[in-house]
Amino acid sequence: MKSFFSVVLLALTFCLPINAQTHSKKIKELDKYIQKAIDLWNPPGLAVTVVKDGNIIFTKGYGVRTIGTNNIVDENTLFGCMSTTKAFVAAGLAMLVDDGKLQWSDKVIDHLPDFRLKDSYITRELNIKDLLTHRSGLGNTDYLWSIMTISGDSAYYKLREVEKSYSLRSSFIYQNLMYHTAGKVIEAISGKAWGDFLKERIYMPLDMNDTYPLLSMVKDKENKADAHYLIDKEITKIDQMSADNVGAAGSMWASISDAGKWIQFLLNNGVVNNDTLIKPKTFKELFTPQQIIPANQFYPTRQVTKPNWMTYGLGWFQHDYRGRMVQFHTGSLAGMVAIAGMIPEDNIGIYVMGNLDHAEIRHALMYTVFDLFIDGKITRDWSEELHNLYHPESSENQTAPKPIANAPASIAESDLLGTYYSEQFGWVTISKEDDTLKFNANDTVKGSLNHWHYNTYKCFFNKRNWGDTLINFRMDENGKLSHLEFFGETFYLDN
Repeated sequence: MKSFFSVVLLALTFCLPINAQTHSKKIKELDKYIQKAIDLWNPPGLAVTVVKDGNIIFTKGYGVRTIGTNNIVDENTLFGCMSTTKAFVAAGLAMLVDDGKLQWSDKVIDHLPDFRLKDSYITRELNIKDLLTHRSGLGNTDYLWSIMTISGDSAYYKLREVEKSYSLRSSFIYQNLMYHTAGKVIEAISGKAWGDFLKERIYMPLDMNDTYPLLSMVKDKENKADAHYLIDKEITKIDQMSADNVGAAGSMWASISDAGKWIQFLLNNGVVNNDTLIKPKTFKELFTPQQIIPANQFYPTRQVTKPNWMTYGLGWFQHDYRGRMVQFHTGSLAGMVAIAGMIPEDNIGIYVMGNLDHAEIRHALMYTVFDLFIDGKITRDWSEELHNLYHPESSENQTAPKPIANAPASIAESDLLGTYYSEQFGWVTISKEDDTLKFNANDTVKGSLNHWHYNTYKCFFNKRNWGDTLINFRMDENGKLSHLEFFGETFYLDN
């Protein structure tokens, strides 16, 4: 891969407008640093844009859209935006505030009368800001759309079955389905699909012609990056995961060229071509700290950046860095990553897109760009530091768990066959095909079972990037098979 990069780099896009000539030395230093970081992190493809003092001063693609091909990444290659979509949704709601059709303090049920959570108090009191700040009282509910074959509306309905994890606004747990609900608020007020609303109010005014709200709209586009995962120490192309059923939480796709226009717009305080799309007071609210984030809910990078405080705005993570306030958000789906980051007081912003699962080169480049424009040169090797953080030697030397030798099965294999149900999580079937036990959860998660020890089996998922997991079968007080445990959840046998 390293040799391939050296071959294709000359053909890649390198954007250096006239008004960026004053930064040309920094840009060359950054470009050289990115190429070095690529050699360490090995993403098949990467795209980076930098905005400084109102100008897009750097836009460049690196590598390939699909490993093993010569399909290079350029400034128009489409990548997933994933959860960086959330900032667009928050901006869309801000526009509705400016239109006088919404207030941040409005109760969700005032706009979505069918909205229900299991806790009646939270149902009644949850407001629009709560949807955007991950403080709804619910734990992570991604299983409702990732391991279940149900629509976004069905997942929205099933929220009423989820037990609260903490009191409203008392803590922070990342919550994609609240952003899906925010998208439904946009639709209820505007009368348009959330994506159509954003296209009309954001994409088109910013001339973001290569930005789409859904994966389904770009599936047949040729210049689109494919997802990749490290499997058995080899970078492998995998099927693209879709978030379309919870769209407003993270389903957007865009080119790095368009991403630069978005960062430029934000650093210009919501103004484009002398047209104010978001009023100053409303725009300021997007970046005002709304919720304190506990350390265990923040990124591992805090171990290196050592922030004094960590908060969440409306679609933005926030922390202090070198006496400045950083606004940023990552985006992640299987095999693809993104990050948008800004220090508004220094008028500097960056957007990074990549097509390798959790390639944290994105964080490294963000802090590198910040340092570059604070100090005038790169003063710290963030790539090396964060690579060590995310790839500790101790983890490589850890011994994998082993089964108890010669421990017989506690339950006859034939008794395991059947369908198991969970009110919240759907169903699991255990069947036998060609002398192999088969696992199937909601027709979404499938795999094969091998006996591990006693009543525990190891499941090898059909999707290789999912890896494997242990599944336990449990008996009741009468010694009869009662249920199985999968991903920490319980599914009861249908007798």
